[in-house]
Amino acid sequence: MKPFLLLATREDDGVADAEHAAVLRYGGLGPGELVRVRLERSPLPELDLDGFSGVVLGGSPYCTSDPEDAKSPTQRRVERELSALLDRVVDGGVPFLGACYGVGTLGVHQGGVVDREFGEPIGAVPVTLTAAGREDPLFAGLPTTFEAFVGHKEALRVPPPHAVVLASSPGCPVQAFRVGRDLYATQFHPELDVDGIVQRVGTYRRSGYFPPEEHDEVVARLRRARVEVPQQLLRRFVERYRR
Repeated sequence: MKPFLLLATREDDGVADAEHAAVLRYGGLGPGELVRVRLERSPLPELDLDGFSGVVLGGSPYCTSDPEDAKSPTQRRVERELSALLDRVVDGGVPFLGACYGVGTLGVHQGGVVDREFGEPIGAVPVTLTAAGREDPLFAGLPTTFEAFVGHKEALRVPPPHAVVLASSPGCPVQAFRVGRDLYATQFHPELDVDGIVQRVGTYRRSGYFPPEEHDEVVARLRRARVEVPQQLLRRFVERYRR
């Protein structure tokens, strides 16, 4: 089998390694079946996309909608490289799954509008499939409404004109969308379980997602959540596109 490619942008090693491990676990992949590239560390290397079954873009502390002069040189480089890579992904029909940061990255690349109107605080929210989502190959057969972990400052306000919206939540109209047949993005995190999101809450407690003094309350609320459906999307993506 050709490996999948995981593109990561998390500077914290603990969170980056946990994300990698979660994609392996929930994707049903062995260590040699997932190649990780940490874009925050060094420029994107030359990649032969024909050598991969598909591309997964993990979450990020970056916000696509930040003003350009507020972005670090590293973030600007990463966004340029991801945009150029998406040119090749789209043109080549390479399967793609972007989680959280993937909504902004794929959405903007395809002509959508991302801003801060529909940000959601960290927590579990009910995600409901649209009619198109219920018929989509990755989402079909999932419960019509399921709990998923979110926590994002920005979101897709206007989908790309040719995108198919697959899911929404009460606070965010676009929780998942598809472009063409094989390019997907979710606002929620399909790789996160309770331990994973609790770790991120600790790491990013002073990053503006919630008041730092509310850390213990946020963690207690997360530990009461029952989030068991979104992880199936990683396994479905792998099973559909492995080659």
